[in-house]
Amino acid sequence: MPDAHYDDPRLAVLYDLDSGWSPDRDFYLELASPPPQAILDLGCRTGLIADAYVARGHAVTGVDPSPAMLDVARKKPNGATIDWVLASAETYRSAKRFDLIIMTGHAFQVLLDDAAIAAAFATIRVHLAPGGRAVFESRNPALDWSAKWVGGDADLVHGDMTVHYSRRILSRTADLLTFEQHYAFPDETLISTSTLRFPTRAEVETLLSRAGLTAESVLGDWSGGPLDPTTSEEMIFTVSAA
Repeated sequence: MPDAHYDDPRLAVLYDLDSGWSPDRDFYLELASPPPQAILDLGCRTGLIADAYVARGHAVTGVDPSPAMLDVARKKPNGATIDWVLASAETYRSAKRFDLIIMTGHAFQVLLDDAAIAAAFATIRVHLAPGGRAVFESRNPALDWSAKWVGGDADLVHGDMTVHYSRRILSRTADLLTFEQHYAFPDETLISTSTLRFPTRAEVETLLSRAGLTAESVLGDWSGGPLDPTTSEEMIFTVSAA
């Protein structure tokens, strides 16, 4: 089942156990100016960082195409005060304008072709308030992610249940990487198949320009270090209206 880890309610409740609070969340949390800021979280998943923004006094809209993820997000401590919207980054439209727009957790990489990226960038351009910024990250395609992702087994403990997680690379074709994630429950194993795109910095910046956006900076790590084209794992883009 494609991307079952987003769509299957049994896997959605495990998402924060495998993709919980981490240095990238700290980085994004500190981007917001003193509250209240209007923040749009595209591909918000379970609302982890959206909830943290609201705890600091910001007004947040969380957008995700997965009903299962949004069901988990609504149960966050501040979930009742967040505007949750079932939509994709490509299709979301609102009269609201935002001081900060984010795409975290490498959500940008589920946009598998130029048309999808262009549609997401159009969403960003339309919804940026004057002086607003958008920030997102993509993994550096210069690194061998097929090799880096070998292994990664983990036990995810949810209540009194332990689910064993493992990952298997299926293929790498041009800039697309396809892999399986296996979730071994006590009574069955669920398999989620995903494909991610690894565009180059130049490709991203070309598509930004076509959308009327410009990259103010491209960082290489969550400490704010510069991008090294050959060794940095991340390409962290901060963009604004051109």
